[in-house]
Amino acid sequence: MQPGGSSCPRKPRRCWPPAFFHVDCAATLQRLYCLVVIEAGSRHVHILGVTAHPDGPRATQQIRNLLMDLGDRAADFRFPGRDRAGQFTASFDAALAGAGIEAVQIPPRSPRANACAERFVLTARTEVTDRMLISGERHLRLVLAEYEAHYNGRRPHRSRQLRPPRPDRPVADLSQKRIKRRPVLGGLLSEYQRAA
Repeated sequence: MQPGGSSCPRKPRRCWPPAFFHVDCAATLQRLYCLVVIEAGSRHVHILGVTAHPDGPRATQQIRNLLMDLGDRAADFRFPGRDRAGQFTASFDAALAGAGIEAVQIPPRSPRANACAERFVLTARTEVTDRMLISGERHLRLVLAEYEAHYNGRRPHRSRQLRPPRPDRPVADLSQKRIKRRPVLGGLLSEYQRAA
């Protein structure tokens, strides 16, 4: 019997395929690649790394790091697929298989098969990377780390009834008269909370 009185087995949480997206650096004119994985049910985002040279060994190491961070929760996850990019090698699939996750390739030229990741990339570009000049790899890491914390802890999501994936504080009641605004990423975004 499962907690809550249900006798059905616990369903694994789904993770959308890992995806790379690129950001062009304004200072060095270099293209930087970010590896991202999104939990489909909660919309929780894991930004796994930033690099100028994405390759198979780096992607494999990043997914191993994610699996170690998840610990026992990794058994609850299931990746429905991955795209056919050259960074996702046999060792990448073997790292997932070691955690009991079967990797399946999504069909070629089918962006809808990876819609959740595509939506996050559009959101990240619209809200952050298209609105600021990225000066280098270190700067992009800092910006994405702050944006990941905002996205997972405070940003409202329509699919979740305007709740963040994992709120780090109570959601602000905007019907109150006194609301305090907190700038994020130098004022590019704003977070709101009840004034004390």
